[in-house]
Amino acid sequence: MINVNDIKNGITFTLDGDIYQVLEFSHVKPGKGAAFVKMKIRNLRTGSTTEKSFNSGTKLEKARLEKKPMQFLYSSGDSYNFMNMESYEQIELTKEQLGEEANYLKEGLNVDLSFYQGELLGVILPDKVELKVVHTEPAVKGNTTNNATKDATLETGLVVRVPLFVDTDDVVIISTSTGKYDSRA
Repeated sequence: MINVNDIKNGITFTLDGDIYQVLEFSHVKPGKGAAFVKMKIRNLRTGSTTEKSFNSGTKLEKARLEKKPMQFLYSSGDSYNFMNMESYEQIELTKEQLGEEANYLKEGLNVDLSFYQGELLGVILPDKVELKVVHTEPAVKGNTTNNATKDATLETGLVVRVPLFVDTDDVVIISTSTGKYDSRA
């Protein structure tokens, strides 16, 4: 059990049969009445985020997640194959199970899969990934307004906005948390 006064970002807990991760929290002490903790939390099963308030001193059951290091091998259709880096066991996941994370997977990428009591919760990607640009329009001379960008399609099918100097076949670094261009590799 964990006291809500000791909560930190990233902590996972169970509530009403679901598993949640704390994204943000703040301790609120109103001028009148008891103190409480306001949290922005994400349901790890559905991916939805919500805000909840808990009275000070409330206890929550801590959820112990297991992370297994995996390597993305290949995709075929809507199935994605991963290999456990310790036991060499292979796991196949569907596009629905991966969600948006599928846009950042390329062969050979090392990721972590998170499990709760044997149930797969999701993929933990590295903060940034290097992806090759497969198509982008050439820069137009004279189109040099501040922060000019254009669309670029990456090798995984993801479309991001990149600066004008990025060309087809360049390798760019994409932030997996925001889904935006970070820099050229």
